[in-house]
This record gives sequence, C-alpha cells and structure tokens, in this order.
Amino acid sequence: MTVIYPFSAIVGQERMRRALILNAVDPRIGGVLIRGERGTAKSTAARALAALLPEVKVVSDCRFGCDPYNPNAWCTECQERVKNGEKLPVSTRSTPFVNLPVSATEDRVVGTLDIEKAIQKGERHFEAGVLAAANRGLLYIDEVNLLDDHVVDILLDSAAMGMNIVEREGISFSHPARFILVGTMNPEEGDLRPQLLDRFALSVDIRGIRDARDRVKIMERNLAFEADPEGFREEWLPREQEISRQIERARLQVNNIVYSSRNLITIASLTASLEVDGHRADLVILKTARAQAAFDGRESISELDIALAAELALPHRLKRNPFQQMQMTTTELTERIEQLQAQTAVSETQPEARPDKNASAEKKT
Repeated sequence: MTVIYPFSAIVGQERMRRALILNAVDPRIGGVLIRGERGTAKSTAARALAALLPEVKVVSDCRFGCDPYNPNAWCTECQERVKNGEKLPVSTRSTPFVNLPVSATEDRVVGTLDIEKAIQKGERHFEAGVLAAANRGLLYIDEVNLLDDHVVDILLDSAAMGMNIVEREGISFSHPARFILVGTMNPEEGDLRPQLLDRFALSVDIRGIRDARDRVKIMERNLAFEADPEGFREEWLPREQEISRQIERARLQVNNIVYSSRNLITIASLTASLEVDGHRADLVILKTARAQAAFDGRESISELDIALAAELALPHRLKRNPFQQMQMTTTELTERIEQLQAQTAVSETQPEARPDKNASAEKKT
C-alpha cells in the first residue's frame, strides 16, 4: 500500500489547509479551487486530506457506497432492494480518493444507461461513472482550467445537488454524489470562465514560501519522507488522528451550529459593501462559518468565523482591475465587519424623521 505524505506535515499554506478541512466538515459548502504556481503542494494536500479523513459506514455491496442510515440519499438500487423486503448489509470503508483525468468525457463522469438492453430485455442497466466512485469521498481535478467547460459544469451541479440523475429515452437512474470537490490549476496556463469560477464555493491563491527557514523545513521533511515513508508517517500519526477526530466531531455538530439574524445582516452587509454579484457568496460564507465554528468546537458562529469564511469565499468574486490582485486578510475583513456593525447600530438608534406640520401646511398653501 502506498504511503501518503501526512496532511499535518505540510509547511505553511494555512489558507489552503483550512479550506480543505472545512469542505471535509461540510461537503455542502461546494468545493475549493486552489490556484497557484507549480510545486506548491496542491495535489499533495488533496491526497493527504483524503488519507486522514475518518472512515464511513456504507451499504456493503452497494457500488455507490450509500449511507445505510440516510434513506433519502439512497441510490435507485438500494431503494428497490428495501422495497422488496431485503435488509441492507453495513460495513466500514476508508474515504475514497478519485482523480479525474483532463480528457474525461460527459459519459465517463456521469455514467451511462444501456438503452439496447432496456429495450430488448426490459432490464435497466447502469454503467457507473466517476461521480459514483467519488460518492462520500474526495474528487480531485488537476488542471481544472483545461477540462471541458460542460464537464466542469456537470461536476459543480452534482456537488451542489448531492445527487447524480441520468435520463435517457424515458429511462432514469439516480444515485448519491456527495463528495469533497477539489480543483487545482496554474493561472499561467489560462483561467476559468467567470461563470464557472463563481460556482466554486471557496478559492485559495497560493505561492511558494519565501521564508528561508520554512523552505529548509520543506526540504528536510521531504527527504525524511523519501528515506522512510512508514517511519515519517508514524511520527506524524498522532497529529493526523487528532485532525481526523476533530473533523468527525464537527460533521456531527455542524447542523446544530446556531446563527443569529445579526450574523445574517453582517454577512449581507459585507458582500453588499464589496459589490459582490449574486447571492451565492452570502450562502457560502454562512455555511463555511458554521463549519469553522463546528471544527473549533463552538455552538454558534462569531464575527471571526464570518471573517475567516469571507477570506476564502470572496477572493475570486471581488471585482478588480486586470493587473490588480484583490485579496483581503482576516484582519481587514474583521475591521470592515466592525465598521458595518457600528453603522447598523447607529442607524437603528437614530429616531425616524417625522414630517414637519408647518412645512406640510406651507406646501399645501
């Protein structure tokens, strides 16, 4: 078995690691796009995340890995088996990691229905695709900007819906497709269309580390891993297990995280003040802030959670000039949130302007 480089051993790149972890806590956030120059641990981080994720319960003989405790997300086959009185067997498996090739076609991604067999024998036969293999796992797309736009659109739709539905000639088949979507790209090789860029919930721009000491750490750790992969993995195992347990606890807690109307106003005011188009960013910030609070072990979201979420959700949605790199730090976002809250508080305390009776009388005259 191939030993994967530990996630916790990656030096720096805090934003990228945080974006990946929060998507692992709640895949409904909608995926993360990692943009950066070559050799900045983009693919290493994606593979390492899949390796540390907690194991999941699945229907043993289901080729889609359905969750036995969530009937609403069962595939067509599991639903039919239960209707026929069959009891679904349960087992545990590790989180799958699926690498989508750049040359993938639509049929390869969503799967195909055998129409000929359906017509001749009256049997419904579905050939599973990449989305089936990635269910409840991590789907990694390297050089996503080189993938066909239509295929990228399908992937993003499935990630948002959590379900893959294939229909051909009046025959339909559905199966769950809830996965952590990770796309990486090098901007030097071309960018994604704005419509597709906005569909990625979070975005991180990463660069090579400039600090000499950190660069030395990277060399030392990589040489140690190459010399003894098993030993290096064992050395970092306690930290890996700690992150895995945090993710598992956060997954159970994320739906119970409380948010107030004040939090919603803060998010809406922030995106409006930055002139962000559409409303997807507002929802992404809320979901990401809840995942952050759950991962930190808190019961409600705070202004800091909102700032941390906005730091990941807004960079690719902010309007900028062609040669301007628009990126805001957590500190800048926190200060802006405080200013917006102060403005809201002032507007709420100001008395309503009442019409002057004399002035209205003069107008009538």
